[in-house]
Amino acid sequence: MNFIDTVIMGVVEGITEFLPISSTGHLIIAGQLLGQTGDVEKVFEIFIQLGAILAVVVLYHQRFWMLLKKDPEHQFSGLTGLQLLIITSIPAGILGFLLEHRIKEYLFNTTTVTWALGLGGLAIILIERSKFKSVTTSLDNLTKRQALTIGFFQCFALWPGMSRSASTIIGGLFSGLDRKLAAEYSFIAAVPIMIMATFYELYKSWSILNASDITFFAIGFIVAFISAIFAIKFFIRLLQHWSLSPFGFYRIAIALLFLWIVH
Repeated sequence: MNFIDTVIMGVVEGITEFLPISSTGHLIIAGQLLGQTGDVEKVFEIFIQLGAILAVVVLYHQRFWMLLKKDPEHQFSGLTGLQLLIITSIPAGILGFLLEHRIKEYLFNTTTVTWALGLGGLAIILIERSKFKSVTTSLDNLTKRQALTIGFFQCFALWPGMSRSASTIIGGLFSGLDRKLAAEYSFIAAVPIMIMATFYELYKSWSILNASDITFFAIGFIVAFISAIFAIKFFIRLLQHWSLSPFGFYRIAIALLFLWIVH
């Protein structure tokens, strides 16, 4: 790995992790274009997700702090809030554990990722045109049924390129959350499932790393953290004036462009 590639990959991770355009898909494509496809590079891509996760914790620190102690004025706090996050995390956690090897064998390649980007983009456009009624505008009104529905939609993110953010936001819209709340819950719900998946992958891959990798991993982590801060703020402001449709068209355009490049 080199400094420039490390920064590029960190920026790609930070910008794309919480936008509905698939960080995994973009990292796989970027890695192919930069020639960063080795085992250590794959671990690097997993590790820098922690930088993006930290960005969410920093930006929504009050919400995460309330999960440690019940707040009478907020339903999404204490054990109730933790229970909702666990409910959302269970479906993808179980399915990912059971299908881990098949997913890596059959879905982690540029062809399947490109198809996922395109199909996911189409799904975003269709869901926006469906005009689901928004009945929930606050995390404190989130129900267990809504949390579970979002959890099932999150399973689509096991297909690299489909996007965890897009899957959970679509699940939120389908469940009756308004667009801004669906995005914010997508950010918060990402933390437990991503921490578990990241540390699990790091535990399995620890033996192939050495001391010389620390510098690059640290740089990627910091760049991903800073990039994610700006991306999350931008996304929330954008949703106050625009729908998700532009992201859907972007995904389709990127998929078609990459298909043209590789063929």
